[in-house]
Amino acid sequence: MTTLFCRLAAHRRTAHVTIRDGARLVGRGGRFLTAHTAANSRSQSTQAADRAEVDLKRLEGEDEGIVEVMMCRHKARNALGHVFVSQMKELVSTLSRDSAVRVVIFRSLVPGVFCAGADLKERALMNNTESDLFVHGLRSLMTQIASLPTPTIAAMDGTALGGGLELALACDLRTAAYSAQMGLIETTRGLLPGAGGSQRLPRMVGITLAKELIFTGRRLGGETALEMGLVNRAVQQNQTGDAAYGEALSLAREILPQAPIAVRMAKEAMNRGIEVDISSAMAIERMCYARVIPTRDRQEGMAAFIEKRPPRYTGE
Repeated sequence: MTTLFCRLAAHRRTAHVTIRDGARLVGRGGRFLTAHTAANSRSQSTQAADRAEVDLKRLEGEDEGIVEVMMCRHKARNALGHVFVSQMKELVSTLSRDSAVRVVIFRSLVPGVFCAGADLKERALMNNTESDLFVHGLRSLMTQIASLPTPTIAAMDGTALGGGLELALACDLRTAAYSAQMGLIETTRGLLPGAGGSQRLPRMVGITLAKELIFTGRRLGGETALEMGLVNRAVQQNQTGDAAYGEALSLAREILPQAPIAVRMAKEAMNRGIEVDISSAMAIERMCYARVIPTRDRQEGMAAFIEKRPPRYTGE
């Protein structure tokens, strides 16, 4: 069976999951498995060869537990088309069930672009009903990303407009190059943010500033986004064009040593608590805390503190 992967920066051995038109390939050390028969795979290989738009990379060694979701729709600047969205949904669903994942980084392999937003060429061919259903699917994808149990980081080394920024907003944390351009520009196209942007942006930067940004369709650079609190870290772009990714990887490495169950419960407590009144939020915190108490990781954390040594968390 012939396969085509997105070109990767091979800085360490990796394991891959590639979604192609419903065919899920899982590989480690060059070996691949598929749920389809060989005949089906051969018949699909020609169609799939040009359509690998999302790939996945599992880091190993000291970085084991960090997973990179790599967007690689080069010809369309990672525009959110049917195939791209379908592949991303399947991949995110896979990650949501994988307890070995501790941090997820969303990045682009397309130079100068994180995600250009909606695929307007596809959208132009849709009628009103089809357009509504497709945007509903986009909204569902962003909710799926936001619901991942592990911390997620968007590394914006280039343009993130409309749905591209909405994808980044669905992540827990964001890094950006100073040169990256981002904005919810839908009002300049006769639309409004429809994949969660009108709700997530106000929760991050405040309702007044969010209204200004959405009403005007303004584009921001990474440095301005940092000042607004839209991104967590912003850096000068480097010669290889991946400074924001480097910063995201550094941030992921800070999260990685921490107790994974505690980190997941902290995320759940914050994400659920921010949507309710303070009394209800305290009840949510108590519930999440109760789920951490019986874990081996909590016992390990206490023992490591008493013995004055680094903890060795296993996620149990």
